[in-house]
Amino acid sequence: MKVDRIIEAGILATFAAFVGVLFFSLHDNVVKAGDRAPDFSIRADNGKIITAKDFGGKLLLLNFWATWCGPCISEAPALNKLQQTLGPDGVVILGVSEDEDPKAYQNFLARFQISYLTARQPSKDIRLKYGTIQIPETYLIDRNGKVVEKVVSDADWASARMIEHVKSLL
Repeated sequence: MKVDRIIEAGILATFAAFVGVLFFSLHDNVVKAGDRAPDFSIRADNGKIITAKDFGGKLLLLNFWATWCGPCISEAPALNKLQQTLGPDGVVILGVSEDEDPKAYQNFLARFQISYLTARQPSKDIRLKYGTIQIPETYLIDRNGKVVEKVVSDADWASARMIEHVKSLL
């Protein structure tokens, strides 16, 4: 009986330590509004190496997504419209997909006629730097590299209200 309680206590202590480490490691890496955006480097579909510093003077919408994600699918057309509407004013959208299947990824881009800058990163390195644990998630990063807003889940980027809001951040 006493041995069982000691084993139980040991298991409970180990579990509590694991949960604590997990919480604090994620908590330290979660980027929020007001934080400096972590730097990154990725090869976009157009072949160019893109870094966070490439967007000086522009507002960057860094969007994490995947082809199998329902909310990501629903917001793709709206992101297209936002890019077409505010791209000339200095808004740049970079969609970073975590898809492992390059064919599914390419089919998605063709199906939705994605017009904004995209890249595929199955390793999720950039996503993890930002502390993103669910998708879609979008970071609005100003010309100075500061996160001005974080949008968790999908958004109606094509709505008049959202277009005006994003425009106000330029």
